[in-house]
Amino acid sequence: MGFLKKIKIKSQETISSKKKKKEKKEWFTPEGKLTVDVYETNSEIVIQSAIAGIKPQDLEISIENGILEIKGNRPNPEEKEKEKRNYFFRECWWGPFSRKIILPEEIDESKVNASMKEGILTIRIPKVKKAKRIQLKI
Repeated sequence: MGFLKKIKIKSQETISSKKKKKEKKEWFTPEGKLTVDVYETNSEIVIQSAIAGIKPQDLEISIENGILEIKGNRPNPEEKEKEKRNYFFRECWWGPFSRKIILPEEIDESKVNASMKEGILTIRIPKVKKAKRIQLKI
């Protein structure tokens, strides 16, 4: 069986304090856009993304006001070498990346589960079960 690691969902308070520190350093930093698949089952919303070269502890995952945000930074393994390169293609993103996803349904934030296996991030978010029919008495 493959290695499965739980990722801690960071609190909004922790993320906000980190954002303030970063904002003071730079006004604008270009970011790559993380590609994701989002689908639903009867009981949950599932988000998956291939995130190669990232350690789970280097990801920030938060949910606020029905929006899930994934942030991270993919360091270039060869950035120490300062030689000039003549690229034929340059499609890999090195550096900060993020993605915000508007969640399509009400969710149970207390039971969100994130895991990373073989470079694939999977976030499972349980839906809030609503009564399909309510009988009103007059």
